[in-house]
Amino acid sequence: MLNTKSKKLKLDYFSYTKAFFNLMKPRVMSLVIFTCAVGLLIAPNKINFFDAMFSLIAVALGSGAAGALNMWYESDLDSVMTRTCLRPIPAGKLTRNQALIFGVLSSIFSVTALYLFSNLVAAATLIITILFYVFVYTIWLKRKTPQNIVIGGAAGALPPIIGWAIATNGISLEPIILFLIIFIWTPSHFWALSLYKSEDYRKAKIPMLPITSGVKTTKLNIFVYSVVLFPIAMLPFVLNYSGFTYLAFSAPLSGYYVYISYKLLKAKNSTKEKKLATKLFAYSILYLFVIFAFILIDKVI
Repeated sequence: MLNTKSKKLKLDYFSYTKAFFNLMKPRVMSLVIFTCAVGLLIAPNKINFFDAMFSLIAVALGSGAAGALNMWYESDLDSVMTRTCLRPIPAGKLTRNQALIFGVLSSIFSVTALYLFSNLVAAATLIITILFYVFVYTIWLKRKTPQNIVIGGAAGALPPIIGWAIATNGISLEPIILFLIIFIWTPSHFWALSLYKSEDYRKAKIPMLPITSGVKTTKLNIFVYSVVLFPIAMLPFVLNYSGFTYLAFSAPLSGYYVYISYKLLKAKNSTKEKKLATKLFAYSILYLFVIFAFILIDKVI
């Protein structure tokens, strides 16, 4: 009997821990940690391993805090969308109050820890990132304008600047270029998702571009942003921050991004549009990881 109770307690503890972990949007958090680490590792100043490690953990926690607060505020939307209905709050694994308390406490702890292990500039940039994501994107923009992801994307583009600030206690042009790559990449990435998940957004009454302006306008915007992204992605080489190793990979990768976006633009039926939108969304994630990986690899070489 005691053995059964012990097993049940362990199972409940595991489920509870997993629910809090999922509340932090781990997939988004992995991208935040990676782009932040690239900003940290390419910076001219080097810091000791433990300060770097604990600083990155603090940034990861800050990202998770922002994700938790986003899920707290959007639990009503999450419950009606097939893509998000299994998140911890709509699935009944956690309450809104638990998410709110966890998000607030994690935000405070992450910013404090980052200040203690790095510096004020990095900590200030982290708190700006959290506040921007929660108040500007989640609360203000998302339910009001189809440009929500364009403006709100700034929050997701700040991690490389935080990484650079951890190492240098300042901000310069190089991490701002990394910011621009993510910032310009974000709209095409999310609009591709909104194309093949448009019914979800329509049910939740979120004014994503396909809902407010139609599929044709969304495809055109995706293509325009992919074209603009190409020269932005070349800036590290043009400004002599990266060498030919980076150029050799970033140019064809960016060119293929434009190519898929063009094929999507020219697609004539909804089946092909959804297929290409799904392909572009998946490729966009791979693209960003590989671009940042080669920024780092090029620095090492």
